Amino acid sequence: MTRLWHWTQVLYLLSCLLSVSWATKGNILSFENTAIVRTVELGGSLVAVTTTYAIQAVTGDTSEYIVALSEAEHGVTSWIEATLKGSVDPLQLKPLGYKHDYAAHLYSITLPQVPVKGETTSLVLETVQTKATYPWPPSSPQGGEQLLKYESDLLVISPYVTSVQRTKVRGPASIRSFTTPEGLEAFTDEPTAVQAGSVVTYGPYKNIPASANPFFAEESQKRILIHYEFNEGVLTVVKLQRAAEISHWGSNLNIENQILLRNTGPTLKGHFSRLDHQFQGHYHSAAAQSIRSVPMLLPAGINTPYYYDLIGNVSTSRFRPSRSGKSRTLQFSYLDLRPRYPLLGGWNYSFTLGWDAPLSDSAKWDAKTGRYIIGVPYWTPITGSYVEEAEVKIVLPEGATDVEVFPPFNPLTVNRTVHTSYLDTTGRPAIILTNTRITDRHTGVIYVTYKVPFTAHLKKPIAVAAATFSVFVLALAARRVDPRIHK
Repeated sequence: MTRLWHWTQVLYLLSCLLSVSWATKGNILSFENTAIVRTVELGGSLVAVTTTYAIQAVTGDTSEYIVALSEAEHGVTSWIEATLKGSVDPLQLKPLGYKHDYAAHLYSITLPQVPVKGETTSLVLETVQTKATYPWPPSSPQGGEQLLKYESDLLVISPYVTSVQRTKVRGPASIRSFTTPEGLEAFTDEPTAVQAGSVVTYGPYKNIPASANPFFAEESQKRILIHYEFNEGVLTVVKLQRAAEISHWGSNLNIENQILLRNTGPTLKGHFSRLDHQFQGHYHSAAAQSIRSVPMLLPAGINTPYYYDLIGNVSTSRFRPSRSGKSRTLQFSYLDLRPRYPLLGGWNYSFTLGWDAPLSDSAKWDAKTGRYIIGVPYWTPITGSYVEEAEVKIVLPEGATDVEVFPPFNPLTVNRTVHTSYLDTTGRPAIILTNTRITDRHTGVIYVTYKVPFTAHLKKPIAVAAATFSVFVLALAARRVDPRIHK
């Protein structure tokens, strides 16, 4: 039976070779995988996956290595980055789209140089998955356990032949149960799943043919399911609206965030009891699905922070500032935001968070080109959460021209509009960037360059002078008007 299965695979691979139509530099004969090790770090809203490929050049004629993600894995992947093992510099990674012949989404990774025939290279592919876990049971009583489930493909698919591979799934706490796949006798003679503490190891699986094809996905691919305990809050930012306003006259950068936060853990079963909540806080550890505070690391050097909700100022929060300086990249201002009520599973909390910062900390002026350069952080992550919908609006000074924007990653849309505020005449140019499923790895800086003519700097004082003069004129005219009714 095993020999028949291998011959079927060989025939299918030959048919793929005859029908392949995409870039020949990344064909399935250029490399082979000597070993693949995948490590899955389970969490709440985010799951970090690290896959190490030990690849060997077969032909030595190309530097393009192809990585494949199944439809299910690609659907939950929000961040992907490739590096050489032991290096922090990312490699060029280009998406090739979904290929029906391979039943997978393909990515092309460009190696620093063309490897010599027989040379071995280790690649590290890091991905962050969102919406890959879900609470099970879906509802829990107040003070009950918080259990999550994670479901994924067992075998790492690849358009190249793989000698050996294994998968390790590491839970943050105890693992309650896990599936043991069957029908893998063609790849292993050992137990397919072994648990050691909070780690479940699948494999090793040996002599795996090119698996990025519909036949392998239907006949040999298996799904695994991990049921584990998670003792922290499962937070999701449903919507983020960030506005960054640049003021040259005030030498100030104001950033304001409107955040809709949701606890996406198991929903509350039954009614909420304030008495039980206070009892758990004083005599026991707080329940995992009850979120009492939201810690945030804000930039150093900010001043006059404000945070309020629909009722008013959230005075129960605590803020510890940090001064800006040469080492400000290593320092943060700490905010412990405490909502007015505990955030239980399925509950929402909407609030506004803003602050002012010296413009000199994030803006420079290039005397050679006459352009201003400013860096605006894309967003301020909330630990363990991701953003479903994000909108970042950057408002430039009035009269700014030749505006160019350089985002740290490709947004979904980039729109230009005009923002009108107090004492504006023609309005201020604004840039709006939108994106979805933003993780803690999307913490880059949006760089914007622009010019401000000298006449534009005079618009505001002229507007203030004109408004003041108008007030005096109206006052003089009012003194000459007699509102009394004469006989």
